[in-house]
Amino acid sequence: MNIYVNGVPHNCDENSNIAQIIAALGLTGKRIAVEINKEIVPFNQYDQYRLKDDDRLEIVQAIGGGQDDPLIIAGKAYRSRLLVGTGKYKDLEQTRLATEASGAEIVTVAIRRTNIGQKADEPNLLDVLPPDRYTILPNTAGCYTADEAVRTCQLARELLGGHTLVKLEVLADQKTLFPDVAQTYIAAERLVKDGFDVMVYTNDDPVAAKRLEEIGCVAVMPLAAPIGSGLGIRNPYNILTIVENANVPILVDAGVGTASDAAIAMELGCDGVLMNTAIAEAKNPVLMASAMKKGIEAGREAFLAGRMPRKRFASASSPLEGLFF
Repeated sequence: MNIYVNGVPHNCDENSNIAQIIAALGLTGKRIAVEINKEIVPFNQYDQYRLKDDDRLEIVQAIGGGQDDPLIIAGKAYRSRLLVGTGKYKDLEQTRLATEASGAEIVTVAIRRTNIGQKADEPNLLDVLPPDRYTILPNTAGCYTADEAVRTCQLARELLGGHTLVKLEVLADQKTLFPDVAQTYIAAERLVKDGFDVMVYTNDDPVAAKRLEEIGCVAVMPLAAPIGSGLGIRNPYNILTIVENANVPILVDAGVGTASDAAIAMELGCDGVLMNTAIAEAKNPVLMASAMKKGIEAGREAFLAGRMPRKRFASASSPLEGLFF
């Protein structure tokens, strides 16, 4: 049967108990706490608690201060710094598998009329990506005016029962899908005043990014390159300037093509990366999702470690003293 351990699918034998899972993970005798389906299980009941298909285990331990490195969006902490979209996959099963492989906790969804009035037996995106496991981030993809974007966010809030975290994008034209920054300002101001927590897509202009922060957006998301292009970061120094001047999270959005692009964004100091096409249009989307997860993690660690300074000439790794020739 299939269970989930810390969000990752895990196969085990029927009638397995918690103690057996802990042993299989090499955690027997460790100081841990276990939660099953959001209910804490006392340690002396591990060998008595029989698991069922689709049970969700959370296993936690204490770590030293400073080792935790969460992404904070609108006051909520996330372990993953990779955000993913849900479009362009061949079916919902591939969407589910790729999203799980990415480790993402925030997933974007589009709001469309075609989702309303579907047949009772027709699969639904929220069935495979349930809101109790993922933070659903409605976006305003396809909106070309502030009015359209605001209206879409208001409908999303109603659809998701008062949900206020949204991704705002107001596009200028269908060819480039670049943002219409003037309309984005207007929409952002209206949404912030209406109580929304706005994560906003914009171009890689440091002035525009700062203005959107000042409006009250909870995160600013400059593009790396045109949406769906896979070109990678075209203006790294612009992104760096945006990061250096920001007091809110900066996440690269759009244009990432492969794991090295994601790592570069993180090495520049970005707080996260949002992507869709780079995973969904890979030859193996699930494997690419896993690669993106690793690229994000490696880039973040490299940023925190602090890279060596660039030098024009060589610098020997071994000492020159004591040579015998």
